[in-house]
Amino acid sequence: MRKIGHFGKFGGRYVPEMLMPALEELESTYESAKKDKDFQKEFKELLRNFSGRPTPLTYAANLTEKLGGAKIYLKNEGLNITGAHKITHCIGQAMLAKKMGKKRLIAETGAGQHGLATATVAAKFGFECSVYMGEEDIKRQRPNVFLMERLGAKVIPVSFGSKTLKDAVNAALKDYIENVKTSHYLLGSVVGPHPYPTMTRDFQSIVGKETKKQIKKLEGKYPDVIIACVGGGSNAMGIFYDFIKEKEVNLIGVEAGGVGDKIGEHSARFKGGSIGVVEGFKSYFLQDKDGQLQKTHSISAGLDYAGVGPELAYLQETKRVQFQSITDQEALNAFDLLARVEGIIPALESAHALAFAIKIAPRLEKQKIIVVNLSGRGDKDLFIVAKAFKDKTFKEFLLDYTKFYEQY
Repeated sequence: MRKIGHFGKFGGRYVPEMLMPALEELESTYESAKKDKDFQKEFKELLRNFSGRPTPLTYAANLTEKLGGAKIYLKNEGLNITGAHKITHCIGQAMLAKKMGKKRLIAETGAGQHGLATATVAAKFGFECSVYMGEEDIKRQRPNVFLMERLGAKVIPVSFGSKTLKDAVNAALKDYIENVKTSHYLLGSVVGPHPYPTMTRDFQSIVGKETKKQIKKLEGKYPDVIIACVGGGSNAMGIFYDFIKEKEVNLIGVEAGGVGDKIGEHSARFKGGSIGVVEGFKSYFLQDKDGQLQKTHSISAGLDYAGVGPELAYLQETKRVQFQSITDQEALNAFDLLARVEGIIPALESAHALAFAIKIAPRLEKQKIIVVNLSGRGDKDLFIVAKAFKDKTFKEFLLDYTKFYEQY
């Protein structure tokens, strides 16, 4: 019998005693909300009329023809408001925070998509909002920082550690501990102490539910393969969850292979990680022998988290989900190819999943079906991609705009 909040030996609730009442309140409120017809009705209406669901499942006909193998479909989560799947669980958690009488939302963010979604629901529901973001990620994702601030959020730079997502999580947890009575920590993925992994997965499972209906209507059967990128794992668990019992569907998670196999060159937890307890839960982490988190790397700010969601660790151990890794360059190539042949510009996170689909599609028979979860769109990655492609005109534009901007 599985212990509540555990997935095999993974998961749990490893937090300071002072946080236990808040997590128990959150768990109780969520369990009540699951049975509350009015809550569920409001949640579905907000997804439909505010977020923009259902998102389309698009047949990538040109890409399929070019590769000459399996059919490729794209679950385009980038067409949600704010440009990614993150808005879904942010709406759900904001509704829970309202039920608990909280006045403020706290969030961490790496790529900025979760921070942007949190700032959006804070504006929608009337919360104060503080978003913690590593200084390195602020540099990489300035457009999202600007948008968060326009939405009324306070974006707080994190200057310690590697100045990326894992450090933003630590800063957000510290704030939560200090302000637990008035604030809700709107955690951004299927990580953290119970009930966050389960709760976030449940909210995100709408992705898989929609995909099931859509692919049945389009093809009359389930896909042979579903591929999703994996940082913490919210988009992956979102599309995987309703297919876990469908044994004929192969589920593949794609981690960030970065630029090499050495520590600090990648973010592949199942390639170089080990089991540990960090930030309130047990899972796989890139850590040293003393349990200290190692430096990570990915061209994508959303995939360089040192840990992975506990349910995904369990699904990997039980061999229900297999994990692969994709390099920075392979992700960039996939980003460029999809834009040129399908007119869709994916987030760099999603480009990792797409890159693996591009690898395997030519080896599969033409009647086989691959669904790729495009977790977000690529607007936020404009500066990273322009630099990676060495676009001189974009650099000239920035220099000219700097001169123009300085006149004000």
